[in-house]
Amino acid sequence: MVSLSRCLSLLASLVVLTGPVAAESAPKVPTGPHMLANGDMALGNPKAKVQVIEYASASCSHCAHFNETVFPDFKAKYIDTGRVHYVLKEYLTPPVQVAAASFLVARCTGTANYFKVLDGIFRSQANWASGNIRADVARVALEQGGLSEAAFAACLTDQAAIKALSDRVDRSIAEGIDSTPSFKVNGKLVEDVQSLADLDAAIAGARN
Repeated sequence: MVSLSRCLSLLASLVVLTGPVAAESAPKVPTGPHMLANGDMALGNPKAKVQVIEYASASCSHCAHFNETVFPDFKAKYIDTGRVHYVLKEYLTPPVQVAAASFLVARCTGTANYFKVLDGIFRSQANWASGNIRADVARVALEQGGLSEAAFAACLTDQAAIKALSDRVDRSIAEGIDSTPSFKVNGKLVEDVQSLADLDAAIAGARN
């Protein structure tokens, strides 16, 4: 019969050999780019207590300004820390064909590249007045998403994708949106977002 002291000695040896028992890790939630069931693109923790929706058009200069001056800090403060689930809802403003083409090719580069390509398209707007818009969008799609010229052309004629985009835009219109960028925090429209401070206030109110 093995003595109690012998059992304790064996147990101690086992702990030394195996090390501490690791706690069971919690299941990871997607924080990178992901597509929702309704087709909208999103970033951040889907289980976050606060959801921020941006209605944006790829051809909207105000959206491009927000993307360049506010979104990086907003992303670092809220999305990357898991405090906010961010959803982008696609909208079309003049030139409508440019906005539509931009969203179509961004999706064609794959979900993981979508926001990177859209960021590049927003930043390319500065060249549009004096250059070839199609070439600028195609360049961004290639450099940021690896989309070839042939694939780029195919994206623009994909009737199923065009119909899906139209349906998403119709939903945004039905939700009462008539300008971009527009924002909702936990379903409540936030008027006149000009800075991160404007979103800070809305997010703080939503968490209380």
